[in-house]
Amino acid sequence: MDELLTLKNVTKIIKGKTIINDLSFSVTKGEVFGFLGPNGAGKTTTIRMIVGLMEISKGDIVVCGKSIKQDFEAAVRNIGAIVENPEMYKYLSGYQNLMQYARMHKGITKEKVDEVIQLVGLTKRIHDKVRTYSLGMRQRLGLAQCLLHDPKLLILDEPTNGLDPAGIREIRDHLKVLTREKGMSVIVSSHLLSEMEMMCDRIAIIQNGKLTTIQSIHNEQEQAEQQLFEFETGELGSTKAWLTNDMNAIITEKGFTLHADKEQIPLLLKQLIKDDINVYSVKPISKSLEDRFLELTEQGGKNVG
Repeated sequence: MDELLTLKNVTKIIKGKTIINDLSFSVTKGEVFGFLGPNGAGKTTTIRMIVGLMEISKGDIVVCGKSIKQDFEAAVRNIGAIVENPEMYKYLSGYQNLMQYARMHKGITKEKVDEVIQLVGLTKRIHDKVRTYSLGMRQRLGLAQCLLHDPKLLILDEPTNGLDPAGIREIRDHLKVLTREKGMSVIVSSHLLSEMEMMCDRIAIIQNGKLTTIQSIHNEQEQAEQQLFEFETGELGSTKAWLTNDMNAIITEKGFTLHADKEQIPLLLKQLIKDDINVYSVKPISKSLEDRFLELTEQGGKNVG
């Protein structure tokens, strides 16, 4: 079964207010799935329902074929999660913290503890007190804790909060290892859209407790019928005169932009050169995740949770 997590018409009502409204989506094996939304859109509420920290009002959540509502223990056994900040015993060493957590699960060996320590890159500092750890090191220790029982689904709520660029890159690299080499699925909730663009395979955008869209990060532009291209040309006056109204081109400081099918570009180039207009470069312009996110959420509306 490729779908490790499925939300089926999930609704959360608190004090008569609908916080999450009929939410449905799936996460497949081996993908990093981004969960985006404005503050108060319902991201953390949804994550809390997935991990069992909050009751589902309507609908169901299925993890590896097990229902959170009907078979809670079997379902959450497949989940590792950091919701907000990882909590540790700061007066203990990183290793002692992991051993405390290992005692809560059956079958976690010393070899397994050593394996996850190496995976997250804490071998040199694992016997130091947690109070001496940087924020990035505490995040890595939290990730190690999540991985001890070999979950099939990893959920990270704002994992890069407060990290410097090097720490963010480390988290991103760890996620690649987990998904590509171990086949784990990861859900990441974050406000750092540029990082989500590099980290995720697909993103879901939630607003006012409703799912707005699910998009592929890497194939969105390839799937579009037409793409925006930027032409850098000489003699802007000649270029402007050459462009016809039906092209719907926009004049820029260096030339012009227009929407076209990929197959049309060689024909346009041939015609420009034939008409003695110099072309220095042509490049596709892809919308960033930030652009798409703002387009989908700027419609407004008060968030409810």
